[in-house]
Amino acid sequence: MEILDPVHGSIELSNAETAILDSPAFQRLRSIKQLGFGEYSFPGATHNRFIHSLGASHLARSAFDKIFENYEFKNKKDKQRLRQTVMLAALLHDVGHGPLSHASEEVMPAFRDLKIKALERIADPDRRANHEDFTIKFITDSPLSKTLKENFSDIHPLHIACVIDPKIKSPDDFFDIDGIDVRPLLSQIISSELDVDRMDYLSRDSHFCGISYGKIEYKWLIENFMYHEVDGRLHLAINRRALYTFDDFLISRHHMYLMVYFHHKAIIYDEMLQRYLTSDDCDYKIPADINEYTHFTDYHFYEHIVRANNPWARRIARRAPLKMIYELHETHENKRTGEIRKQLEENDIEFIHSSSKARLSKYHPSLPIEEKGRQIYVVDKYNPSEKPYPIEETTNIFQQYEKTRRIDRIYVDPEKSDKVLKLIRR
Repeated sequence: MEILDPVHGSIELSNAETAILDSPAFQRLRSIKQLGFGEYSFPGATHNRFIHSLGASHLARSAFDKIFENYEFKNKKDKQRLRQTVMLAALLHDVGHGPLSHASEEVMPAFRDLKIKALERIADPDRRANHEDFTIKFITDSPLSKTLKENFSDIHPLHIACVIDPKIKSPDDFFDIDGIDVRPLLSQIISSELDVDRMDYLSRDSHFCGISYGKIEYKWLIENFMYHEVDGRLHLAINRRALYTFDDFLISRHHMYLMVYFHHKAIIYDEMLQRYLTSDDCDYKIPADINEYTHFTDYHFYEHIVRANNPWARRIARRAPLKMIYELHETHENKRTGEIRKQLEENDIEFIHSSSKARLSKYHPSLPIEEKGRQIYVVDKYNPSEKPYPIEETTNIFQQYEKTRRIDRIYVDPEKSDKVLKLIRR
């Protein structure tokens, strides 16, 4: 099967891979928009997680081929099954995503109700489930699991889950290749500071939003992917000559958050959705049954919300959001925001205060020690005597963008906006 992707061009799929695409679980992603309410800010942003997941799997396969092009496998079948595993992990990494946005996790069931054997010993049974839990449930215990087993006899669904979630214990030595553990590297291809998920969504979101932010040289990054062994484990590495491209990749993602993902129109819809889903009269609940969950899509939610009597639901359904009357970009909490909140409260004016925070990277001086196990390394391919170093030690981009960027906004009823603005100015 061949699919023409507007971002990556022609993507070829085997019959076995096509069977996964045709499954109800994966087809559901056609009805889950990539940017949720983002289309209210950028009308072209109506693309979905189906095509994003397909693009991520395409990049994962390219990344694997580049990293392991000169790696000597004693058994050629090992290379093929690992290549297929990382491709499937990328393809299915978002299969459990909820409707519209992460706000829908407010009405997800208790984690224990999902009964996920792969996670029962490493997750808090008392917490609420999230979309990552549904992803692992789809892969390891659903009709999709059966489809995976039927089409990939040498790969157990749990192996795919192990690549997506590093905390899951592997049932065997699947990732042990001639005494070397390749699982850390495979997981980094799917989720890290330089993963194919980010490469695809940055390129794809910028394309469909019609903007310049997010345009990255992902082909050059992949072309310079390498591996580095540390204590018998393979880690993701990048050739030094692509270090500036990595810097640009981080900055592009940072700017996409500030200018696109945190756009004030999308944020107010997310905030109103949050208030509806946490209201006492909200009767929209996501089921624990994985087969029933397959029907819970963006369209399913919109069908529900047009019938809801809740005022926040009605605002969303009528596309009548609150109006932004205040916005402040800072790297710290500003007392002016608190003063305005106090004025509005004293005058009994209903408002929404949103605070969106973005940080360039997790690789900063306060990086927790437990994160050190997933380091990305820089290798100087043309200077073999140069010792590979963790990426945060070879560029000052992390120090330059050390602070968290914060955007505080206040929204009010449009009919009261003039009154509120006069109050603020006074």
